[in-house]
Amino acid sequence: MMESSCLYNGRHCFKAKCVFMYKYNGMLIYQSHDDDGVLEVVERDGVRSLHFGSYPRQSSMSLDFPDNLELAYVRAMTAWMLFKEPLSDEALIIGLGGGSLTKHLLYHFPDCRLKIIECRHSVVKIARSHFGLPLDARLKIIVDDGGRHLRQRVETYHQRFSVLLVDAFDHEGMAESINNKAFFEACQAVLKPDGMLVINLWGGTSNPLFQQVALWLGQIFHWNILFLPVLGRGNIIGIAFNQAAFNFSLPALRDKANQLEQQFQIEFPTFLKDLKKHNSSTFDKLIRS
Repeated sequence: MMESSCLYNGRHCFKAKCVFMYKYNGMLIYQSHDDDGVLEVVERDGVRSLHFGSYPRQSSMSLDFPDNLELAYVRAMTAWMLFKEPLSDEALIIGLGGGSLTKHLLYHFPDCRLKIIECRHSVVKIARSHFGLPLDARLKIIVDDGGRHLRQRVETYHQRFSVLLVDAFDHEGMAESINNKAFFEACQAVLKPDGMLVINLWGGTSNPLFQQVALWLGQIFHWNILFLPVLGRGNIIGIAFNQAAFNFSLPALRDKANQLEQQFQIEFPTFLKDLKKHNSSTFDKLIRS
C-alpha cells in the first residue's frame, strides 16, 4: 500500500478492492514515501494526524473544527501573542507539517504575510490535500532545508521578520541543520529589532540537546529568553526576544491573556502563569511586577 494506492472515502483502493488499514491506534488513510522516509495520515476519534513513520504526531487537525489548534504544543507556540500586537507584517515559519500554525495566522491576521520553509515537497502536498492548507496570495512556500536556507540568506532577510516560528523535526528528532549556533545567530539577524523567535524543543530540561540550545539562545539573545513547558508533554517552547522587544508589566499581560483567551479560545492565562513559574531567573528581568 504505497504510491500505487488511491484514496476513496477514507479507504485505500487497489483495483476496485478497498481495505481498511490501522496504525498508531487509528485508521491509516494515506501513506507514501519520499527520499526522507515515510509519510502517513491517520484518523482517530475525529482527529486527522500526520506521522513521519513513527508514533509521534507531527501535526493534527480536528475534522469538525479544522481552524482550531488541536495539539497542546502548537497552542503553546502562540504564546508570542502575549508580547506583540496583532501580526500585520511578515513572519517566517521553518517547518510546515500539516500547516496548523500557518492556517491559524492566515485566518486570524488578514494583514500578515507568511514565508514558509519546508524541506519536503511531499509534506507541502499533504498539507494541501489532507489538512486544508489554502492557496493564498499572502503565503509563500519555499521547499528547501530550513537551516541552510536561513544561513545563506541572512543579508537578504536582515531585520525583516516580526516573528520567526521554528518547528523542524523529523522522525528522529530536531532537524540537524538547525542544531547549531550559526542557525540561531541567523535567526537573530533576520528578526526586526522588536522581533521574537519561537521554537519547539523536545526532551525536557535535563536533555543535553535542550541545554545546548538554551545556552545558544541565551548567548545570542543576551538572556532575553523564556521557556514554556507543555503540560503533560515532552515539548518545551523557547521564546527569545530581540533587544528592543520587551517593555511589559505583569498586570497588563494578565489583562491581555484574558482577552486573548476569549478571542482565540486558547489557554493564554495558563501560559503566562507557567512562564512566570518556570523562568525565575529571567522573568523578572523581562517583565515588571
